[in-house]
Order: sequence, then structure tokens, then C-alpha cells
Amino acid sequence: MKNNRYLLPLILVFSLFFLWAISSNLLPTMIRQLMKTCELNTFEASFTETAYWLAYFIFPIPIAMFMKRYSYKAGIVFGLLLAAVGGLLFFPAAMLKEYWAYLCIFFIIATGMCFLETAANPYVTALGDAATAPRRLNLAQSFNGLGAFISAMFLSKLVLSGTHYTRETLPTDYPGGWEAYIQMETDAMKTPYLALALLLIVIAVVFLCSKLPKIGEEGQKNREGEKLIDFGVLRCSHLRWGVIAQFFYNGGQTAINSLFLVYCCSYAGLSEETATTYFGLYMLMFLLGRWIGTGLMVRFRPQDMLLTYALVNVALCVVVIVWGGRVGLYAMLGISFFMSIMYPTQFSLALKGLGDRTKSGSAFLVMAIVGNACLPQLTAYLMHAHEALYHVAYVVPLVCFLFCAYYGWRGYCVK
Repeated sequence: MKNNRYLLPLILVFSLFFLWAISSNLLPTMIRQLMKTCELNTFEASFTETAYWLAYFIFPIPIAMFMKRYSYKAGIVFGLLLAAVGGLLFFPAAMLKEYWAYLCIFFIIATGMCFLETAANPYVTALGDAATAPRRLNLAQSFNGLGAFISAMFLSKLVLSGTHYTRETLPTDYPGGWEAYIQMETDAMKTPYLALALLLIVIAVVFLCSKLPKIGEEGQKNREGEKLIDFGVLRCSHLRWGVIAQFFYNGGQTAINSLFLVYCCSYAGLSEETATTYFGLYMLMFLLGRWIGTGLMVRFRPQDMLLTYALVNVALCVVVIVWGGRVGLYAMLGISFFMSIMYPTQFSLALKGLGDRTKSGSAFLVMAIVGNACLPQLTAYLMHAHEALYHVAYVVPLVCFLFCAYYGWRGYCVK
């Protein structure tokens, strides 16, 4: 009966993983598009990621405090509506055509998504047997992979036109000239975000009309002197190392994801249309990795799979660094497959045994996503500053995967 009681809530929460994947995996497409519409170089455009992921560093603790005082459900509904507002702001931004306006919008959308992620990850681990929490979270994260695939394979094609003109290369007979070209490229960014905003509003209404079971200390009044956020939870070494591992995993994954289309078009010699197809395949490998990895966890320990997958990715990063070009592109497809289980596995291992401090632990783990706001920029800087040796920039994700390997080897141990 208990499992049946959890079925509908799990389905609803699984939908959140799909939604924030759509949002975050549109960023590589937006980086490529903003390079055109705002006339940016690779390094400048990479701050799109900074604006988005900085929200994940600033807000998890206030969000955890909000949810502890109210509920997971309140946090989820508020986050859905806030992200929807951000999506609708693309319409006034299309009139401004200023890079700072888009950065503000990405920050707003990310804040809403941060509510979802801070709530959904610990909620999934709590709804069911603690022993199967890593497998359950990997299953939930497979819907994240589905959203990433749809965003990369289909939504990216709605945004990218296949042309990339500069003021110097624009044909002299182009109808309307430079302003018309920029307006067309700018308007292309509105459609996916309008669709996302409408979907977020619909899901928010569904959550409002649904009854979600309370878990742990949720719904209980705070005892006198009780902290809304417990910094002492960081004394748990497996959580502390988990936060470090998540910082490097997120930074390494986003360094590869965010620059994938730039790599394809600028360094592997692909057209935008072909590059978006490869991006779709890249995310399909991620999705397959999630499904296959979830199945393998029935037979293998999550920490052993984490160690193995991380070491394979270290080797694949070496391939990218040494060869670059098309060979490096194919290696990245493999990296995507083996990255698939890392985030949810590290997340669930880090929350093991935290009890009523789970919300606090989850907040710190979500804050570790700030790795996305700095490590991709370091990678983009190295790529832009040394274009002849662009592939050497992938030493950054290589180092990141080494930290993940350590967590799967020793860091996960509860002491």
C-alpha cells in the first residue's frame, strides 16, 4: 500500500526532472545563438552559463529554509511559476536585444528551477526504501536525460537557422540588411521559451490540485531554537566530499555540454544543422547511459559504477586533448554516456544517513552546481586564448572526473 501511495507523487516529481533538463540544456544552443545576435566571442558567450548557474549557488539555502518552514509542494509550485515568468520575459528581451537582459532572464529561470531541484532530489530519495534510493534517483534522472535529448535534438533546430553572418559577411542583397537578420535570429529564441513557460504553468496547476505525502520532518513545527539550515551537517565527511565531487562533476559536464555546438561548428568543421544533430546524439547517449546505468545498479554497487565510469571519462578526455577535431567529437559522445549516472549517484550517496538533516544536505549539494558558473568559463577562456591548441582546454573536465573517481573510491564512505 505504501508503494502505491508513493506512485503518483513519484510520477509528478519525475516530470520536474524533465522540465529543468529542457531549461538547462537549451543553454548550449543559446550560447551559439547569442554569439550571433549579440556579436560575442566564445569566452563572452560562456557567461550565459554563469548567469544561469549562479542562482544555484545563491538560493539553495534560502530555498531549503522556505521548504522547511512550509513544504516541498509550496517550493515546487513557486519554482514552476517563477521559471514560467522568466520564459515569458523573452518577449520584451527580443525588443531590447541586449546581452545583459538575457543574462537576467536566465538568472530568473534558474532560480525557479533551483526550487524544483532542491525539492525533487531529496523527495525522490525519501519516497521509498533507503537501500534503493540511488537506483530510484537514477531512474528519476533518466527523465532528465529525456528532456536533454529533446532540447538538443529538436528545440535547438527551432533556434539555430544554419546561417552565421557577421556585419562583414552578410550578403549585400539580404532583405532588410543587418537589422532584419538580427531581428530574425532574435525572434527564433522566443518560441521554445514560450512553450516551456506554458508547460510550467500547466504542471504548477497539476501540483496545486494534487496531494503530496509529507516526508521526514516536513509539516512539523520548528522546535524552539531549531535551525532552519544546519551547517553542522558538513561535518559528515561523505557529504562534504559529495559537495566537492558535485562541484567538479557539474563544472566538467557543463564545460563539455555548453561548448559542444561551438566545438562542432568552429573546430570540427560541421554546419549548424549537422552540429545540432550531433548534439541530439550526444544527449541520446546520455539518456541511454541513464537507463542502462539504472539497470546495472541492480547487480553492481553504485559507488563501484561511479568509480569505473569516472575513470573511463578520464581516458576519453585524454583522447579529446590529444587528437581534437572529429576524433575528439566522437570521444565526447562516449563521455556523455559515462557521465550519465554520476550526478544522481553522488547525490544519493552523499545524502545517505542524514535523516532530518536531508534538506540541509540537499541544499549544499545543489549549491555545488556553482561549478557550472566558473569551470566552463575557464575551459572557454583556454579555448579562446589558444585557438591553435583548443583541444588542450579539455584538461579541465579531465581533472573534474578525477575528483568524481575519488568519491567513488573512498569519498562516499560514511564515517
